[in-house]
Amino acid sequence: MKKTLFYMMALGAVALTACTEEAPEPESKASDYDYISFRSGMSSRAEETTNSNLNSIYVTAFAGDSLYFENLNFQKGADTFFTSTPSYEWLGDTGLQYKFFAYAPSQDELGADITTGSADGKTAEAIKLENFTVASEIADQVDFVTAEATGNRNDNESAGVELTFDHRLAQIELQAKSENPTYDFKVTGARIGRPQITGSFDFLTNEWTIDEWHETDVFTTSCDEVTLGATPVSIMGKSGNAMLIPQTLVPWSPSGDPDNVAREAYLSVLVRITTKADGHVVYPFPSDTRNVEYAWASIPLSGTWEQGKKYVYILDFTEGAGNIDPDDPQPGNPVLGGPIKFTVDVSDWTNSDIPTPMTPDLKGGSGK
Repeated sequence: MKKTLFYMMALGAVALTACTEEAPEPESKASDYDYISFRSGMSSRAEETTNSNLNSIYVTAFAGDSLYFENLNFQKGADTFFTSTPSYEWLGDTGLQYKFFAYAPSQDELGADITTGSADGKTAEAIKLENFTVASEIADQVDFVTAEATGNRNDNESAGVELTFDHRLAQIELQAKSENPTYDFKVTGARIGRPQITGSFDFLTNEWTIDEWHETDVFTTSCDEVTLGATPVSIMGKSGNAMLIPQTLVPWSPSGDPDNVAREAYLSVLVRITTKADGHVVYPFPSDTRNVEYAWASIPLSGTWEQGKKYVYILDFTEGAGNIDPDDPQPGNPVLGGPIKFTVDVSDWTNSDIPTPMTPDLKGGSGK
């Protein structure tokens, strides 16, 4: 019996030709098979998915309104095609319409559940990512991508079904710079403070819903020490950029809520500030009894993160150094407090009369 499998292709790739495969019985020709195939990527670190690094995808398919297969894994082969085990054929009805929902990485890597169903059972009326929580370490965060397509045997058995993947998280990078004429800023780390971290994603609407408990976290990374200059440099280190849930951020209030009891958003930089003239350390403060070389300098974070967008925050120390981090001693206080200023008032002359009698020097002015 001749077996015919169906194709999918990712990220706008052109239709792919058939690949050689052998069926148990009888032997099949190379043209007998059309495989599900993609050209994109996924990694276990906070790295964006591209055509070159996606090696594994997962697909749920509906034949008409009935579930055909669910969360089926497709792996990239040496020929760059993605194929599944077991394989699935187009059904005999050439006009039957199929719906395909694909995603990467796996449920295990996402630490979440991909669920399919509705009040009536396993139908295309509901497919969701549920119980998703952002990994606490930036290095463990992943780029969640999805795709949706329709097709049928008549149109797609040979040409394949095209899938285009979209990024569903927001990518965050922190960079820093300074053109301050008085101080040097040496940086060894960064923090993204208190974004919301739990939610669900709807494959049908492509929308996120934030968990009602509004859980937040602080994401910390380290980097090799860098002295800031006029050109911005990344301070994310080897962890890479953060991958976080799209959301609207409520900014921390350093003066109104210095301890950040409300768990609102901020950015921090682990920094050592010295004077250019003589290298005198001004932050951490000389009065700091913790005996640390670096301390956190923070700013409130506002705005909206949208899915599929990369946000690069360039933290500029030229005009100041923000506020002390909410988790440090004296939270909320200015790090440098603005430039040292003097007000000058020159008073009027005040007469000071000193009577000086003309008393003769009886010893003689020479001191003899």
